[in-house]
Amino acid sequence: MSFDFDRIILRDGTASVKHDGRVAVFGTAAVTPLWVADMDFAAPPAVLDALAARAAHPVFGYSLYPDGTFDALTGWLASRHRWFVARDTVLMCPGVVPTLYAAVQAFAATGEGVIVQPPVYPPFFSAIRDTGRRVIENPLIERDGRWTIDLDHLERCAADGAKLLLLCSPHNPVGRVWSREELEGMLAVARRHRLVVLADEIHHDLIYAGHTHIPLATLAQPGDRIVTTVAPSKTFNIPGLGLSALIADDAERRAIENVFGRLHVSASNPFSVAAFEAAYRGGGPWLDALMTYLADTRDAVMQFAAQHLRGIRAVHPEGTYLIWLDCRALGLNDSALRDFFVGGAQVGMNPGITFGTGGSGFMRLNLGSPRAVILDALGRIEQALSRR
Repeated sequence: MSFDFDRIILRDGTASVKHDGRVAVFGTAAVTPLWVADMDFAAPPAVLDALAARAAHPVFGYSLYPDGTFDALTGWLASRHRWFVARDTVLMCPGVVPTLYAAVQAFAATGEGVIVQPPVYPPFFSAIRDTGRRVIENPLIERDGRWTIDLDHLERCAADGAKLLLLCSPHNPVGRVWSREELEGMLAVARRHRLVVLADEIHHDLIYAGHTHIPLATLAQPGDRIVTTVAPSKTFNIPGLGLSALIADDAERRAIENVFGRLHVSASNPFSVAAFEAAYRGGGPWLDALMTYLADTRDAVMQFAAQHLRGIRAVHPEGTYLIWLDCRALGLNDSALRDFFVGGAQVGMNPGITFGTGGSGFMRLNLGSPRAVILDALGRIEQALSRR
């Protein structure tokens, strides 16, 4: 099948956070939006067909999760990740970020510690702070432009009264696909200290050739307390539809279900349910083509940065459609760095400082746009650098 990822799709006026939110975030609409993690590509035809079919029915009432919803998910995990999940371990949830908040409340009492590994996706911090829990930081270690887990420091963090570890796998924003050795080392620490581990694996399908995502739960031993959250949202570019899934043993699953139950939060609506099943059933060929396209864009960005972006080093991502740009050699503070890209290059990216410790001096670039858009933005960054 052929898919046109070079097609420019105008998103202005669609209530798009990424596009219509530019003025609120950057102070101007005159920036190319390469920030919030959704893509500018049309969703897979299987999803579009399923949504159109559901929209053709004129009643949009309360929705159940049909057997096909669970079968599509478990079939996908088995075929793509060799992870064989029983249906009764799956809980449908209203999104990965709400699940982070629910997990923090389920497994840590007010004032108790939750470990994060910065630089990391900002809701990892807010899920802890907004609910009155205590952030314990286990910063990643940067070695020659590659980021790794500091297991010795993680051991000390776990001994500091921690109840829960929030793991980002693959990691946003540094693009690491964690190795078996890293994951097993982390699990060993969690085992010794009876930590619950919440593995946010939302980017697990977005893996480049030469790397393999290992679902944390496939490494579990009896007694390990692992909760995994996944969703079709990043994989198939349907984040606005919200539905995600949580996979865990009975005690952990029920603990999170109880948090959602107290809030009377429903994850279902007719369109999210239809898209969820259609994506996992029919989206495979689209995803395969997408990853080829993203890999070519990634390589083009890496080459352009090395040859033309003086003072900026692109960190080679192993997964995700995000590139972590090391801008520290420019000698700008974080405020000036943001102003340089917005005002000087007219490119809107996520400032690294928003990802916490280790993020100062970095920017996160979203590759999920037609390649011509990405290359045009890089050209303007090059011009802005030449004017410094």
